[in-house]
Amino acid sequence: MHLRAQMALAHQAAPIDDVTAEGSRAKHLTGTSCASEAVTNVSHSMMPSHLGRHVFGLAAITLGVVGLVFADFAAVWQPVPPSVPQRHLLAYAMAACLLTAGAAVQYRPTAKIGLLALAALYTIAALLWVPRIAAHPALFSRWSGFAEELCLVIAALLSYESLADGTGRRASAVFHVGRVLFGVCVISFGIAHFTALEETARLVPNWLPFGQRFWAIATGLMFLSAGIALVGAIRPALVAGLLTIMILSFGWLIWAPALASKIGDHFLWAANAINFAIAGAAWMVADVHQTRIHPATARSSPARRP
Repeated sequence: MHLRAQMALAHQAAPIDDVTAEGSRAKHLTGTSCASEAVTNVSHSMMPSHLGRHVFGLAAITLGVVGLVFADFAAVWQPVPPSVPQRHLLAYAMAACLLTAGAAVQYRPTAKIGLLALAALYTIAALLWVPRIAAHPALFSRWSGFAEELCLVIAALLSYESLADGTGRRASAVFHVGRVLFGVCVISFGIAHFTALEETARLVPNWLPFGQRFWAIATGLMFLSAGIALVGAIRPALVAGLLTIMILSFGWLIWAPALASKIGDHFLWAANAINFAIAGAAWMVADVHQTRIHPATARSSPARRP
């Protein structure tokens, strides 16, 4: 049911340098103009403009605090080899930068610089996956680990562009390319579910109806559907909003209960924070496209100018 299926298992048996990462639905709605307007209103009310940015920044703050407390990088999501000189000092620096940038994102005057800083920090984390991909290109877990970090970079840049201007040919190109790349990342999350289906199923709470395997398959299909819809520009605001809800549900159903049972576990703190960050990223994508649907409302409403 979640992208980090193999991570949770590997965390129990292997050091970080050997751990691999595994880790919405999309509806093309047709009908009368009244039905179309109703769906637009639902997506508009479900994801208020710029709220996703605050969630994204809060997730970065959480990652920073976790890094400072444990004096380490975010487990398998920031795969810095143990052999790197002064690794603990670099971990402190990364954590402090995440905390500072996340705080900057919360305030409109500093949000743009905070988003650029987070894009740079998550780019570093994404690049750490490149040697792993090169060493084992057939392992899809390496590609999905890269995609998890890349989607954070893309969402940060999309939100930055929406704050910087959000109009003109350059902005349109940025939004188009960003939407497509974010959709590709989401598709990779769905593929990751199926390449580690049994491991993913074991993460699903066994009290849910229909069985663990059903939900592992269902959420994988939702990821695939959402990614395809985003690539195809099919109701991107609504799709990204529904994707956000699904990713947040992973935190409520899987990662938060796991952390509650092992409150001192660094891996589980990092897992919760990363899941929150990816949810914030999807939320920002929903916000950006909702703003593009209603640009005048987004610019004029005081509630949408945090």
